[in-house]
Amino acid sequence: MKISVVAAVSENNAIGKNNELLWHLPADFKHFKNTTSGHFILMGRKTFESFPKPLPNRTHLIITRQKDYPVAENCFVFQTIEQALEFAKAERQQVVYVIGGGEIYKQTMDVANELIITHVYATFDDADAFFPEIASDWKTVSEEFHKSDDKNRYDFMITVYQK
Repeated sequence: MKISVVAAVSENNAIGKNNELLWHLPADFKHFKNTTSGHFILMGRKTFESFPKPLPNRTHLIITRQKDYPVAENCFVFQTIEQALEFAKAERQQVVYVIGGGEIYKQTMDVANELIITHVYATFDDADAFFPEIASDWKTVSEEFHKSDDKNRYDFMITVYQK
């Protein structure tokens, strides 16, 4: 099973503040939706709670230490990342997308075999959540540049890395 980490990351590795994204990039949202639709997505509880409702056409694997955490349809709760990945494997998933937040990214970097990173060409000094450094054993396999426009404030590059 492929474990693919999906994140939008600023030049200073910022990914969020107060459980919210630091930017609004509709073109990247579209890419995220196209990439993850129809698949299992793994996230921490705070990331899940940042959504107004569960994301459509995806199965949510939520990591939390809270006992009896209430969930909606197509949502499953696990105490560990390992338990969530075992569940996905038992469900015969070909790929699981890890979508945050910062602690979940840190804990999955060693088991992931693909990174899909939107590099946002901006710096956010007031961020409180960060993406871990990408180690040198990750190799770039594709890049797609997006120029800023009237809907997307920042230039960004979607880069796929594999081990």
